[in-house]
This record gives sequence, C-alpha cells and structure tokens, in this order.
Amino acid sequence: DPRDPRAMNPRHVAEAFSGHRFDEVYDRLSPHVQWVLPGHQTIAGKDAVIAACEASSQGMSQLARTEFTRFVSVGDDRIAAVDVIACYVDHDGSTSVVSSADIYEFDGDGMITRITSYAVELVD
Repeated sequence: DPRDPRAMNPRHVAEAFSGHRFDEVYDRLSPHVQWVLPGHQTIAGKDAVIAACEASSQGMSQLARTEFTRFVSVGDDRIAAVDVIACYVDHDGSTSVVSSADIYEFDGDGMITRITSYAVELVD
C-alpha cells in the first residue's frame, strides 16, 4: 500500500506532510523531531509536533476548501523538500494564499528528525 508510512520513501513522506495529510506520517516522526519555523518558536518532540498538526488540521477543517496551485517536491533517502502555494478558502469566500517551502531531514532509518518550514502569505 503506497500510503503505508513504512512503504513511503522520504519524498512521499514529505509530500504527505506538506499536503496537510499529517496523520499519514506520524509513525515516521522521530521521538526527538524538531519543527523549525523561522521567526517562531521551534516545536520540539514528536508529541508536540503531532499536537501542532492536529491543531492545524482542526483549523483547516473549518475551511470550505484548500487548493494547491503549486506542489513541487524533490528528495533522496536523507533529505526532501517541498515547494507549495496553497489557497485556503473560507465559507464566506475569503481567501488566504500562502507560499511555503518545507525541508525535511531523515535519519538512516527513514525517520524525520527535522522539518524547517518557511511560509509567507501572498498579497494580491
């Protein structure tokens, strides 16, 4: 099964996380994973990263839809990167467009040890 986290290569793991399919990769988070958000506090540890993902998923569940207008990825067995532009549409029709670049670092067992996420809201 390609969605089985144990069968996913690092690039596919990164694509799932950057595509907001967080729960697909929880099993691939190292216990000591660091999620670095430059300009914000680093989220340290698997439980804290999962809690942040769950909070993000909860917020996105309130949206009418999310559209990815750009989704480009590259990766090998130890590092992956995903470049995304996402349009978040609220039920009232208001939108927020965010450009992000996520860099994933993996250990020799394929576990995510660090995620660095750069994001900026785009203004028309």
